[in-house]
Parts: sequence; structure tokens; C-alpha cells
Amino acid sequence: MPLALITGAARATSIAAGIVPRLTADGWQVVTSDLTDVDYPCDLARPEGPDELVAAVVRDRGPIDALVLSHAHDVESGILDTTAESFDQHTAINARASLLLIAAFARQAPPEGGAIVALTSDHTTGNLPYGASKGALDRIVISAARELGPRQISANVVNPGPIDTGWIDDDLRAALIPAHPLGRLGTPGDIAAIVSFLVSPEGRWVSGQLLQTDGGFSARF
Repeated sequence: MPLALITGAARATSIAAGIVPRLTADGWQVVTSDLTDVDYPCDLARPEGPDELVAAVVRDRGPIDALVLSHAHDVESGILDTTAESFDQHTAINARASLLLIAAFARQAPPEGGAIVALTSDHTTGNLPYGASKGALDRIVISAARELGPRQISANVVNPGPIDTGWIDDDLRAALIPAHPLGRLGTPGDIAAIVSFLVSPEGRWVSGQLLQTDGGFSARF
């Protein structure tokens, strides 16, 4: 049974929490990580955290076949009110930790390779440190597709657009739905289906892509 590690899965309504049952139904053994309330608690702001997390999972469960990066640090601020400390914290968790997790995953990957899927966002204006750190994540994952391809590892970035995971209030929902081509907001299940394909053997030929998996929402621009 292949093994998947999913980060950022503590909140019950999160995208990551929606991915867990889908991969389980697909026949994956799934382990989760977050700060608390998961299989493997880990503080990814610590430089040692990513290596410790992967080592613990491999020690307990064996080699990891798929890595799904859904963790995120997000405190909204803009150009004029973003502090150096806030920017560094966003970068440490959203970008640096992802880089170190990808490297640790690649070092332990079985000979047949594996798959990496990272969740990103293009929300930047008014949310600068989050958006900038997610932009760095995008480049890291696309670079991984090239560098780790010879190890039979695929790597993709998924931009889900606005997913209704509990953060959208009634006013924002009323504004977003008419702007969506499909007339509804996305759900964690929508994204779980896409991740399911990308980590499957059939989906591994897709690699090095930043995929707008938002039901056409971004096509309005």
C-alpha cells in the first residue's frame, strides 16, 4: 500500500482534510502533519522540522510515495504594514519548509519515484507576505520537477482558487459566486479529486506545472 504524507491537515474543513479520505479510498496509507491534532505534529517554522518529520514517518511507516504540501502561514498585511518578522515567518513556513520537505522526500523516495503536489495561491494584494512566499513555493516546486525528474519524481503546483473551507463569510460568498463560471465555489472534494490523479501512476506524466484548478474562476481576467 503506497504511503502519502499530507501537511496542514489539522483543521477539519481544510483542503488537506478533504484530500485524506479521497486518497484513503484510492488505496493509499495516509499520514498527516500540522502543529497539533494530527498523526505527526511538527513546527515547520523550525529549520530542523521538515527533516525530523520525514524521518519520523519513514521510521514508523516506511518510504513515502507522495508528498502533498497544504500547510500555510497567513497573516494579512500589505506593503506599508508588513514587518520583517512577519515576512520572514511566512517565508520560513510557506517556502523554506516546503523546500526542505521536498528535499527530504526525494532523498528517501523509493526507486520507482513518487509525486509531489503543493497547494498555492495568487492572493497577493493586501496579503503580501503570504502571496510572496507562495510565489516562491511555485518556483521551488517547478524547479523540483526538473531536478528530481531523473529520480522518477513528478512535481506540480495546484492553485485551487477560492475554496469554501469556512473562511468565506456571507457577503464575500455573495460576491464570488456570480463571478464564477460554474455558479458555485469550489470544495475540498474538488481539489482532492485533482490531487488523487496527480499522485496516481496515471497522473505522473503531468509534471512541472502550475495548474489553475479553480473551475474557470481565473479565466475572468
